[in-house]
Amino acid sequence: MVNLEWYRTFKAIYKTGTLTGAADALFISQPGVSLHLSSLEAYVGYKLFDRTGRKMIPTERGKVLFNAVAEPLTKLEDVEKNFQKSTEKLTPTISVGMCFETFQTTLEQYVSSLPFNLIISFGEYPEMLDQLDKGILDLIITPKKGSSPNIEHEAFSSEQIILVGGKDVDTAAFNRVLKTKDAEQIEEWLKNEKWYGTTGDMEHLFQFWTLNFGHKPNFRPNYIVPNLNSIIRCLKGGAGLAVVPDFLCKNEIESGEIKLIWEGKKKLENTLYFGCRKKTNYQTEIDHIKDLFRKMMGK
Repeated sequence: MVNLEWYRTFKAIYKTGTLTGAADALFISQPGVSLHLSSLEAYVGYKLFDRTGRKMIPTERGKVLFNAVAEPLTKLEDVEKNFQKSTEKLTPTISVGMCFETFQTTLEQYVSSLPFNLIISFGEYPEMLDQLDKGILDLIITPKKGSSPNIEHEAFSSEQIILVGGKDVDTAAFNRVLKTKDAEQIEEWLKNEKWYGTTGDMEHLFQFWTLNFGHKPNFRPNYIVPNLNSIIRCLKGGAGLAVVPDFLCKNEIESGEIKLIWEGKKKLENTLYFGCRKKTNYQTEIDHIKDLFRKMMGK
């Protein structure tokens, strides 16, 4: 079934004459406009525009399609506006992407008090950057910056990747090995402990191990659990090691429920960014979310 947004994008290109003009009118990225157009052309089976320089010249079939859909689209848009005014009082809806653990640790507790509608999306960072650029997401929380000229990144905090363990881990024995400054001995001691990992992203462990030992870990974690917050809860049982961002376990370390084992020879830190499109209809709502994160991250 055809996506209604493809027709809306087609109409915007027809009216403005350029992909850039359509992107500005719809508040989405130019790659998103191109994707909608190519999808619609593939669906109907013929070209809708001839590309002449920067201008988009409608083909004869494009003109026929525009005449067929323009009036129904206008009526539908009017219905949509009137319906929102009467039933939803124009309550905006924004879509925000981040990792699951970040949501649980920060924004989850505030969701019920937000004065607007919210859709939370979880995924890999490259995927979220792509969805932000295409207008699917309005804001993302990410440690990685994209290269799209339509997206602006604002640094707001940082996370340190640390080695933590249960309260029963023999840290005195580890510290004795650590004093030898022998990387092979340190690595061997760590490998002999029980390890936790997640079913998805193991990047933190890989980065930490590579920075300190010059290669990726040559072992698999003993226990694979759904996410990083699950690891923190499991470590409260007393044993085991894991590499996690510090903000996820700050309270547990302070309370003594788990231990900070090692920060590494060099500190492994990631900068956290807000990512959003340069043109948006939801700046007030996005700023509200940003303020909540700054509050939670101590900035």
